[in-house]
Amino acid sequence: MRILTGIQPSGTPHIGNYFGAMRQIINIQEKGETFVFLADYHSLTTSPEPAQLRANVLELALNFLACGVNTEKSTVLFRQSDVPEVCELTWILNNVTPVGLLERAHSYKDKIAKGFSPNNGLFSYPVLMASDILLYQSNLVPVGKDQKQHLEITRDIAIKFNNQYGEVFTIPDELIPEEVAIVPGTDGQKMSKSYNNTIPIFGKEKEIKKAIMNVVTDCKQLEEPKDPDTCNVVALYKLVATPEELEEMKAKYRAGGYGYGHAKLALFDKLWAYFEPMRKRRAELEQNLDYVWEVLRKGAERARAEATVTMAKVREAVGLR
Repeated sequence: MRILTGIQPSGTPHIGNYFGAMRQIINIQEKGETFVFLADYHSLTTSPEPAQLRANVLELALNFLACGVNTEKSTVLFRQSDVPEVCELTWILNNVTPVGLLERAHSYKDKIAKGFSPNNGLFSYPVLMASDILLYQSNLVPVGKDQKQHLEITRDIAIKFNNQYGEVFTIPDELIPEEVAIVPGTDGQKMSKSYNNTIPIFGKEKEIKKAIMNVVTDCKQLEEPKDPDTCNVVALYKLVATPEELEEMKAKYRAGGYGYGHAKLALFDKLWAYFEPMRKRRAELEQNLDYVWEVLRKGAERARAEATVTMAKVREAVGLR
């Protein structure tokens, strides 16, 4: 089985990245050959500063390795831009992708509504994502619930290409664990750097505590009973708490006399302890950056070898070779 996922290097990864995608990869990486890419081409849709983009790539590589991606066994970690064949495939797939399919993509509409510049890269983002997946003949793609439509678009493009040119691409399936399908941000929306509502994985202690204390709740007073099933704090707490700890917090909510401040401090303690081993591993990696760059170099070699095989089939199919 070929497993693939990617995350944009657009800053320090947050717990939404981890629980929505990174942990899934870590948990299943030994069940098949796993490709994990740092999606720097995708980052260009928001025109980041060049120096910042380069720094973000290293930051993301450090965090993937610190969180448990195992490149010594079955996982290939690489930069998207180290495999330029993905751009060639994107152009070819553009020519079989209906405009209407892209116009229905809710992610584009959401970002435009949030004030993002409506450039063509943002509009055709799903085609590049399709190329990322299809280039490596991926069988399974762990994604957040918000990316489910993009994977459906990938499937549509692959089927259309195969129908027109022959069976070239593997049709991928998604992996979306419902319990962590969407991680709420501090404002209650999906956690996203684009919305400035994140809780970082490797931030300073005060920074993380401040973010957690800013999680939006209702205005019920300390003594009032509260509904744990509609609370953003509880939704985040359940990501790191045991079932017993979660039920204990829910009982306190329903009984009253337990404030949101208490719940937020409990959430901070659990998150801080959960990521402690990863913080230590990351500190070690920061002292050995040559190792990190070597991991990316080897990953790019392996990924490009696979891309070369796929593109030979694609070029032959469409008549370019």
